[in-house]
Amino acid sequence: MIKLLVLDVDGTLTDGGVYYDATGNELKKFAIKDGAGLVLARAAGMRVMICTGRESEAVRRRAADLKLDYLYQGVADKAAFLAGFMAEQGLARQEVAYCGDDLNDLAAMALCGFVACPCDAAPEVRRKADYICPARGGEGAVRGAVEMLLKQAGLWEATVKTAFGAEI
Repeated sequence: MIKLLVLDVDGTLTDGGVYYDATGNELKKFAIKDGAGLVLARAAGMRVMICTGRESEAVRRRAADLKLDYLYQGVADKAAFLAGFMAEQGLARQEVAYCGDDLNDLAAMALCGFVACPCDAAPEVRRKADYICPARGGEGAVRGAVEMLLKQAGLWEATVKTAFGAEI
């Protein structure tokens, strides 16, 4: 079973665009479907980590809103960081899943037992992925990855009921 889900932000949890308002504040659009997927991941007992190379107040707020377990911004070398984190937490490769979209995610992805990406990820990432989500980055790709993980583990229906009180 996956114990840790690691997420990239730009191009995975967002559409990859960087938007600035008239006062210079950075804006990001997050999909509510991805938020629902992360609620499901946590309801199934997965810890969720955002690991991103950029720093953004919008990402900090989204992580807090969703009560994610870990938020690491400004990470220049995701693979080195993740390898250290996994060792520190005693996590084996098969216990970690990664969802990312671009070349800077490849080395970190190689450390994980399950790799997912949005359908609009870089071709090199799509070739390495165990699962290509039908949705684009920022449009429900993360939810798709969580759904796939829960269905593979036979936990989909029970987790939906636990998280949302719904029978499917």
